[in-house]
Amino acid sequence: MRTGRRPQPERVHLPGPAVPHRALSPTLVLILSFVLLDAVGALALALPVSSKSGQSTPIVDAFFTATSAVCLTGLVVFDTVSYWSGFGQVVILLLIQLGGLGIMTGSTLLLLLVGRRVTLRDRLVLKAAVGSPDLGSTLELARRVAIFMGLAEAAGMIVLTARFSLDYELPTAVWMGMFHAVSAFNNAGFDLMGGFSSFQAFAYDPLVLFTLMALIVTGSVSYTLVEDLLRRRRFARLALDSKVVIVTTVTLIVLGTIGLLATEWRNPNTLGQMDLGPRLLNALFQSVSGRTAGFSSVNIGQMSEAGLLLLIGLMTIGGAAGSTAGGLKVQTLAIFCVAAISALRGLSHVEVFERRIPFADVLRSVSVAFLLLSVMFGTAFFLNLTERFFFVQDLFEAVSATGTVGLSTGITPETGTTARIALALTMLAGRLGPLALVLALTTREALPRYNWPEETVKLG
Repeated sequence: MRTGRRPQPERVHLPGPAVPHRALSPTLVLILSFVLLDAVGALALALPVSSKSGQSTPIVDAFFTATSAVCLTGLVVFDTVSYWSGFGQVVILLLIQLGGLGIMTGSTLLLLLVGRRVTLRDRLVLKAAVGSPDLGSTLELARRVAIFMGLAEAAGMIVLTARFSLDYELPTAVWMGMFHAVSAFNNAGFDLMGGFSSFQAFAYDPLVLFTLMALIVTGSVSYTLVEDLLRRRRFARLALDSKVVIVTTVTLIVLGTIGLLATEWRNPNTLGQMDLGPRLLNALFQSVSGRTAGFSSVNIGQMSEAGLLLLIGLMTIGGAAGSTAGGLKVQTLAIFCVAAISALRGLSHVEVFERRIPFADVLRSVSVAFLLLSVMFGTAFFLNLTERFFFVQDLFEAVSATGTVGLSTGITPETGTTARIALALTMLAGRLGPLALVLALTTREALPRYNWPEETVKLG
């Protein structure tokens, strides 16, 4: 008879299923990259070598300036040329250029930098972000955008350098030509003219103002429109997006010019002191720059309230999607307008130029508008609670920050620390919010599993 313990069965531990590593989404890569660039820029500007005084800049002010440069805004708490050293100005210029590249190419450039494999889903998201007309050419588009930016900025730099060389020594003229060409093309609004005066000293100089306007418009309509124009040449053959951008942009420039002439014609502090030619030139310049870039050839703080309200409307709209401009985007405004027209005509769909706008695009436009308008009025309300300025000034500054325009009535340098932090965060939200929202909505778009019954609500 056998005795003893029965042998225990050997336990084998099998490894569990491997958890797949999830790569960062393009939306998150975009946001993190801008935040990282902003942080590095703030630290660089806080260094003593960045200021002409040789003293460290308070981190809040450095963060505000870096955010304004990366977000292509142009709001400043210090006069750029008198406060920042040559090193600090170079840092600001690099932040503007890198911020412009990131915005114009969307997350395309970011994916190239991180080196991840681009999937079909990524390409669809990038196509929505940068407006690539061809799915397979999205990555190549990023390279062409960078070349296009360099050529446009170089052309503007040559013209501006030639003009500035009449008033400055050649090295200074070259630096000013380069700085303002990059700032204008990227719709950044930073300038080296001194005294927070922007280009008021050149209000009677058509060469400077027209060069700046050409750079501003080129940067604010997106590369894809320029490519479409060069390839198809005739308006009738252009893509729907290109037609919408051209018609809306021209309409806004014309209406803005007429509106500024009407509101400032008798204002002796702005256009009222000028002859007819300079009045037309400066109204046109302010209409172009006031919507996206943030340069000024007249004293914005001395404008009438009607003129300020007009600029608030232009700043809210901004430029084209996929460009260096901010705001709601001209496509969003166009969709709202044609949707209203379609409703008045009794149509159940939105159409323009013999094309139907997908209902998903209408919903995205509503989402972007709701986001930006909430940020604008929320920031204006906060500034009115914490600062001592008139509400129209608070609203103007809030809209300028949200639309990443950079125009100011002059109150930004007088704001406190809390208001500066709020404005900096507003610039980030205004720059990254719409693009991130569109990217997120594009990836989440799916057919509903079921449809709820319809029921109307009262309108009007």
